[in-house]
Amino acid sequence: MNASEKPLKPAFAWSAKDWPAERPSKKPDAEEAWVYSDKFSYFPGETVNFHISGTLPSVRLDVIRDGLHPETVAVFSITDVRNAPTSDEAYAVGCDWPVAQTWEIPAGAAPGFHLVQLSATTKSGEVWEREHFFVIKAPEGRQNRIALILPTSTLLAYNDWGGANLYRGLGNDPRADIATAIVSTQRPIGRGMLRKPEGAPREANHHSLPIGGIPRYPAYEWARLNDYCRHYADAGWAVYDRLFAVWAEEEGYRIDYLTQHDLHNDPGCLDAYDCAVIVGHDEYWTWTMRDNIDAFVDRGGGLARFAGNYLWQVRLSDDGTQQYCYRLPELDPLAKEKPQLATTVWEAISVGRPGASTMGLSGLGGILTRYGVAAPRSSGGFTVYRPQHWAFAGTDLYYGDLLGAAPTCLAAFEVDGVEFTFRRGLPFPTFEDGAPDSLEILAICPAVRGEENRFGNSVALGSPEAETTDLYEALGEDLPAYLHEGGMYGAGMIATFARGRGEVFNGGSTEWPYALSVRDPQVCQVVRNVLDRFTAGRRDGR
Repeated sequence: MNASEKPLKPAFAWSAKDWPAERPSKKPDAEEAWVYSDKFSYFPGETVNFHISGTLPSVRLDVIRDGLHPETVAVFSITDVRNAPTSDEAYAVGCDWPVAQTWEIPAGAAPGFHLVQLSATTKSGEVWEREHFFVIKAPEGRQNRIALILPTSTLLAYNDWGGANLYRGLGNDPRADIATAIVSTQRPIGRGMLRKPEGAPREANHHSLPIGGIPRYPAYEWARLNDYCRHYADAGWAVYDRLFAVWAEEEGYRIDYLTQHDLHNDPGCLDAYDCAVIVGHDEYWTWTMRDNIDAFVDRGGGLARFAGNYLWQVRLSDDGTQQYCYRLPELDPLAKEKPQLATTVWEAISVGRPGASTMGLSGLGGILTRYGVAAPRSSGGFTVYRPQHWAFAGTDLYYGDLLGAAPTCLAAFEVDGVEFTFRRGLPFPTFEDGAPDSLEILAICPAVRGEENRFGNSVALGSPEAETTDLYEALGEDLPAYLHEGGMYGAGMIATFARGRGEVFNGGSTEWPYALSVRDPQVCQVVRNVLDRFTAGRRDGR
């Protein structure tokens, strides 16, 4: 931890009234174990350190290269597991558990996403299972043409293992969420974020709200009932990236894997690639990550973003093991010295780098649709306005058609947009929010910046309007005037633009991976068009 960075202290002791996040139990008869690796990514030849703690003395560790055809590449039986001390602030400072197992990655190991599955049998015969992950990166000379960048900053933000995340966990009042400003990489990951049962609910509403109905949040209900992480559906491999990876493999695309931490630490990590892909829930970025993705596009790369909710600047500690997000510049200890690095929304005037200038779209341009009572009865699809665009080739879409409408629900949960206007039946950016000059809006869906409270506070909302209005009020004059004037309405969008010698396609929604997983034919064709354009039409990866 940097000297100036301190975790926010909990106001009260841990209470059973809270939604429980996973952490070591203080019960003497507890039977449990967890694992984490020291890094998120490695090259062949490097050594993975597995940190394990628990009360189950013997565990099995399977390392599985996950994807269309999961393959177990290493198995370890560990018979001397120790119950290591764990800080009450492990969510922020890490666990500091001992290394219980190492694995030297073979020189010829296949690159890919690797699931680390810990399993053990309790005294009663039940099977205890928990997961972690790491990526094996392709070494020089063996890269494919497409790199999937895992949004590890968003995973960290939602991971509440150890008691808290960037949204809640501290204090003992379930009606008042208190977030930590600091989260650590050196801890396990919440149950369900990396592996989940088939059919576990998503955050998006796939069923329309009845007249007079109250909002339901199936993912939260399922997680509570089945003892999964409250945020399993908000981030991670299981709900987002894996769905894309399986589809891509079935289609014949060969992809390599990187993490946002690689993008932050290695400016050259994309040098060998023609196309960088980001999917799912992609909310948090550092300044350096943006620099490096901008440079990739400027020199001719294609950025394919099938994701949504681009919103917050974060910082990493010098060693990369901690992530900081204070939300408001006034709370950030670095903001006075370097206001541009304040961990707040990209649109803050003090930061001076609107999100749309990198991605073409921004979270504050849209945010929510078909979630709880946020545009709950919208079509679930994007209305197409420029069907002749190359992204829609072969889809047979017409002007006014819906792309990915219910039951697919491509336009659902969290979406991105820009300020725009209509002229002669077509949408155009107003450019007041930093949108690139060449931005072309292809399709639109309605969105709101929070759920409207029609229930007299008798119903808990997943993302109430007050969260956004409170943020806007707290930022005050540090937000551009158009955001204060805009009320609660916005739009989600699909858009493209040119930058330098490269090009960006932004799908503007978290739900592209799901739409691919259900094989929506028009959505699948759009993704093929983007990947083929950005890799010159070749799928063999070479």
